[in-house]
Amino acid sequence: MSGVEAKLAELGLALPAVVPPLAAYQPAVQTGPYVYTAGQLPMVDGKLPVTGKVGAEVTPEEARELARTCALNALAAVKSVAGDLDRIARVVKVVGFVASASDFTGQPTVLNGASELLGEVLGDKGVHARSAVGVAVLPLDAPVEVEIQVELTQP
Repeated sequence: MSGVEAKLAELGLALPAVVPPLAAYQPAVQTGPYVYTAGQLPMVDGKLPVTGKVGAEVTPEEARELARTCALNALAAVKSVAGDLDRIARVVKVVGFVASASDFTGQPTVLNGASELLGEVLGDKGVHARSAVGVAVLPLDAPVEVEIQVELTQP
């Protein structure tokens, strides 16, 4: 077990299987020392635990937890191409999308769920730039979607 996966276990978490693509794309690709993930939905065992808009059917607190799940799924996608999460030199950028009710403006707080998970698991290597974007709808009516870009060390 890698150090990152040991840290996940210490937090009571386990790295899930990579979520299969919903369309014609790869969950993650590597170019040079960088891995870019596709947008990761908060899938758990192949299903969305909740659907709808944040600020309507989904509370901001629920959405924050879903963003954590998205980040965990993103780490699984990174591992699928990097081979070992201990190769992460740093998380460079996180982009998060929040399916939002028309009057909901708390997207940054929702995305803190993903950012905080990366910090808990990776420490200083998890500190990153971020965008939090409110959108009308996401695939499968998911409330949140997160993608990450990481820089790897040499194998």
